Amino acid sequence: MTPPGASPFAGDGALPRGEAKTAAVRAMFDAIAPRYDLVNRIMTFRMDVGWRRKAVASLALPAGSTVLDLACGTGDLCRELAAHDLRAVGVDLSLGMLSAARTETPLVQADASGLPLPDGHVDGVTCGFALRNFTDLEAFLVEVGRVVRPGGRIVLLEVAEPENRLLRAGHAFYFGRVVPLIGGLLSDGAAYRYLPKSVAYLPEPPALMAMIRRAGFPDASRRLLSGGISQLITGTRQP
Repeated sequence: MTPPGASPFAGDGALPRGEAKTAAVRAMFDAIAPRYDLVNRIMTFRMDVGWRRKAVASLALPAGSTVLDLACGTGDLCRELAAHDLRAVGVDLSLGMLSAARTETPLVQADASGLPLPDGHVDGVTCGFALRNFTDLEAFLVEVGRVVRPGGRIVLLEVAEPENRLLRAGHAFYFGRVVPLIGGLLSDGAAYRYLPKSVAYLPEPPALMAMIRRAGFPDASRRLLSGGISQLITGTRQP
């Protein structure tokens, strides 16, 4: 058990698996919630704001559509959805993140891999920078496919690695060395040392896209943003 006040990632650096990962991720986000938005803005030079704007625009859903924002954190995507006249509902495992949320959107504490909703209940799903935090990514994607109605849309944002070798090297240095320094100065150093390492949880792009298509989104496509440091994945639920 992690002592009170200690980071769940302060040990030998090994990435947790299974239930240990679920508990550690929840504890980490509870701990970094108060300054999460501030650190995000600084470490991305506010590019994350533009990424979320592109994500919501890519949903291409009519006003009034109901959209679940899974792993909603402090509500950045929820606010963007509301600004596009979409009816957002935020879901997150971390009570700390929900408590720090700055949105009027309804919020629910729940595991997004097992949503308390009937089949085909929502028009769309968004998820920002959280795919690598799910204990079973494929089960999460199947659950997304279950709750989205036929013809509904998904948009998933996640970190990525640039395809250009020089850009990839520079990004690896920044993400692996500079981001933990920023996080350590402003929040929890151990948590922000974990976040770059957590990219190892992500399948390679072809495998990830195959998972999404198997989950009910056969037209799923992937686009790199900002030179390849972020990826935007969209898909339409098959009838």
